[in-house]
Amino acid sequence: MVSAAWIALSVMRLVLFGLALGLTLISFQAYTKKQTDRLQYAFIGFAFISMGVALMTLTTQLTDTLVLFQLVLTIPFIIGFSMLYVSLFR
Repeated sequence: MVSAAWIALSVMRLVLFGLALGLTLISFQAYTKKQTDRLQYAFIGFAFISMGVALMTLTTQLTDTLVLFQLVLTIPFIIGFSMLYVSLFR
């Protein structure tokens, strides 16, 4: 039987994924209107963060995930936040 906590967690992860995709879409639209390096890096950053959120959502559905796989899972977040850092400070 599925607990209420598991359902709430699944809904919250879907909301997180929707927000990440929304930010990616908005940053892409901004980049297509005004093609600057800052907006390009922001779009790439949000795209990688969205990919990380999607992978996190999929892997947490598996009960027995390997530590190595979870290490690889952090790579899109590292790239995404690095791109956002570059977009803000360039």
